[in-house]
Parts: sequence; C-alpha cells; structure tokens
Amino acid sequence: MAQRALPLPAARLGRTVRSAGAPTAVSGVVLLLPDGEPDSHRRPSPLSYAFQLPLARALARAGQDDGLAAHVVRYRCRGWNATDAQLAADAEWAVEEVVRRYGDVPVCLAGHGMGGRAALRAGGHAAVDSVLAMAPWLPEAGADGSDAADGADGAEPVKHLLGRQVLLVHGTNDARTDPELSFRLAERAKKTNRDTCRFEVHSDGHALRQHRAEVTALAADFVCGSLFGRAYARPVADALAAPPPLGLRMPLAAGFGKSLRG
Repeated sequence: MAQRALPLPAARLGRTVRSAGAPTAVSGVVLLLPDGEPDSHRRPSPLSYAFQLPLARALARAGQDDGLAAHVVRYRCRGWNATDAQLAADAEWAVEEVVRRYGDVPVCLAGHGMGGRAALRAGGHAAVDSVLAMAPWLPEAGADGSDAADGADGAEPVKHLLGRQVLLVHGTNDARTDPELSFRLAERAKKTNRDTCRFEVHSDGHALRQHRAEVTALAADFVCGSLFGRAYARPVADALAAPPPLGLRMPLAAGFGKSLRG
C-alpha cells in the first residue's frame, strides 16, 4: 500500500534573535530568508535555516541599541515552484506576521540564494523598508536590461521596489547563481528606484564564505542604516549615489567594517 505524503507544515517565524542589551520594545525587524531550490515540494532543509543563524545574531548585535529583532523564516517547502512562487508567498506571510506581532515597525527582507529572489519579489509589501539580496537566484528571462515589460516573459519584476532601499551582494566566482543576472536586475531596478546598489565580492562563491566578515559588516551597515536612519559607511553611500554601472559593480574591499568606516 502506497504511503501518503505528509502534509507540509505552515510557514512560521523562527525564534526571535535579540541581543541581551537591547531595549524591551522592538523598533525594527530583519527577516532572514534561507536559500532554497527552483522546484521542490520537500520540507525545507534544516541546514539552510542554520546557515542564516550566525548572520541573524550578528545583525541583532549590530542593531541592539535601536531595538532590532531578527527572525529566520521557516518556509513551508524548499522550492520556488514556478508561478506558485512559494518562497515569496512565505516571505509575504512573514511580513504580515511581523506586523501582527510588533505593529508598525520598519522591516528589512534579507535573503540568500533563492531566498534573495524571495526578498526581491516580496519587497513591495507596504511594511518593507529595505531589501538585501545576497547571491540571489534569478531566472534567465528578461536579461536584456529592458524594463519595458516589468515582470513579463519570466523577468523578475522590479518596479514594486520603488521607495525601498535595495542592496544586492554577489560573489564573482558564484557557480550556482549567475552574478551577471543580479547585475542586470539591479540595472533595471536602478532605472525606477535610485536607492539601489550592488556590491561584488571578488573571488568569492555562492556561500560568500571567503569574505564572510566583510559581507556581515556590509549587511549590518545596510540593515541599521535603512531601518534606523544611521549614516551609511562611505562605500555604501557612494554606491547608492553613483550612476550605473559604477554603483552596481562596487567592489567589497577587504577590511570593510574596520578600516573603511566613515
């Protein structure tokens, strides 16, 4: 007798990550969206969830004085699954849950890989102030840089990101997700939303492990700046202000967060 497939769990927020010295009230939230797969109805990988926990802790420490809380989102399944866009739907649900729990607080969606695509797709939610997409998985369609048919022919939509601070980060040696596709999306997004920039991590791969300290510092600078109005580090401010392609191919220098602050 064939076994029935177990029902998929509902999406949920992982345990709240906050630093011990943070004020009681939550004044901003960053939602971390783990990597996934293009097509799969399997349960989410616990490893992809665990991979985001160190970044969640680092961001909570960086934003503790401002009352930042971090959650890693637990998806229903690990696949995007074509037009179902399940990871993006789970990200939107997570934003709604933040509003229910914490009220009117600024939210940053921070995703890696397929989670980066989910962050970009769900970034139009009214409660979202900023989007951080790290090594985002993006489709080949719409790669000509044209924004004439936003979201058509399989291209990722970008016009809904207007009014949000948007940062993309990609390793130049990423063998899983094409860095050139994230550049082309950033190029389209910049045409309608000037508050878009992109950093390249030279010689790093999909997991961004080789320069993890710099990537973490960049993420913390962007999250705290976009949610709480802190002054951005000079390279981030320059990238946001620079016209394409300069602000979309900004190199992430060694020592970011230490020698390059200010």
